[in-house]
Amino acid sequence: MLANMDEIKAIIDGARVIAIVGLSPKENRPSNMVGRYLQGAGFTIIPVNPGQSEILGETCYPALTDIPVKVDIVDVFRRSEDVPSIVDEAINIGAKTLWLQLGVVHEEAAEKARSAGLKVVMDRCLKIDHSNLF
Repeated sequence: MLANMDEIKAIIDGARVIAIVGLSPKENRPSNMVGRYLQGAGFTIIPVNPGQSEILGETCYPALTDIPVKVDIVDVFRRSEDVPSIVDEAINIGAKTLWLQLGVVHEEAAEKARSAGLKVVMDRCLKIDHSNLF
């Protein structure tokens, strides 16, 4: 976990492209609400969901490693047990930050991400933090 809100603010402030792993096409799902919010706040969002081709008007990719552009934040809406493989992909694509949404915690995977140079935010909502800070 990051030490303080100043670090979280710096992460969000330095981000332009956010890959959302587990983004749902269903409007009532938290991932979709967060994705819509982030689009409205001016971020480029990249949906990652192997079962979809497009979500929120954006091309959807089956995996992080299929994304053709640089990703600043990997925002994870998956179960905690799915995090290790997502961390491997986030490291592989050179993401700056791994952001695990509310209720998503995996200490070992987070440590692996940190060791590879990624910043890690766990068990926090990017939408809530952005709306409180900006």
